[in-house]
Amino acid sequence: MSNLTKREIVNDIYAATGYPQKEIITVVQMSLDHIVDGLAAGRNVELRNIGVFQVKKRKARVGRNPKQPGSEMIIPPRAVVKFKSGKMLNNLLKQIKFSPV
Repeated sequence: MSNLTKREIVNDIYAATGYPQKEIITVVQMSLDHIVDGLAAGRNVELRNIGVFQVKKRKARVGRNPKQPGSEMIIPPRAVVKFKSGKMLNNLLKQIKFSPV
């Protein structure tokens, strides 16, 4: 299963609507930029039926270098993004069938 790219999204919207690809690229990029700007400002981004991108603070912690077990270092606190899927997406994900490995 391959990754879905921005180019594929643009091509799918173009095939469905017939709008010029340059306009579609602009709208898709602006949408993604707004999501990134909101997250960078510390705001959660809610996309109904899809899910919520949540900005969480990760606490400072002690880390160890596996190559130097005796040395400890403090890993500073930082912001991370978590994704919590929405109800509709959860229902669609339940339908995915995985082949045995």
